Amino acid sequence: MSQSAQKAATQSILRRYVNKETMKYVFTTHFWGPVSNFGIPLAAIYDLKKDPEMISGPMTGALIMYSAVFMKFALTVQPRNFLLFGCHVVNEFAQTGQAFRFVNYHYLGGNENKVKEAATSAVAKPE
Repeated sequence: MSQSAQKAATQSILRRYVNKETMKYVFTTHFWGPVSNFGIPLAAIYDLKKDPEMISGPMTGALIMYSAVFMKFALTVQPRNFLLFGCHVVNEFAQTGQAFRFVNYHYLGGNENKVKEAATSAVAKPE
């Protein structure tokens, strides 16, 4: 691709996506609210690797309900806020994963399995 063709392609992309309407949207709370809100699902995704003993059942339940309510809100407001909707969809899945881990650990024997594995590995390793 020649340099002039690259320049033309770059200018075309910039004209299409960096315009007055895009900049107006980027500098509103309709954009920055969901972007800053993405910290919640990112933290939940990161926490999926941590020990399930640390999961708070009531807080996980509250976050599941919170995301369900705000998914509805994101589609009700005008104009619809699909970025906020996507944020809460991701959070709903991440928090549901945390809820399954919580229930498995505390109510379905995950804690006992963890203790058995620790005891087995301690016996298997000679000192």
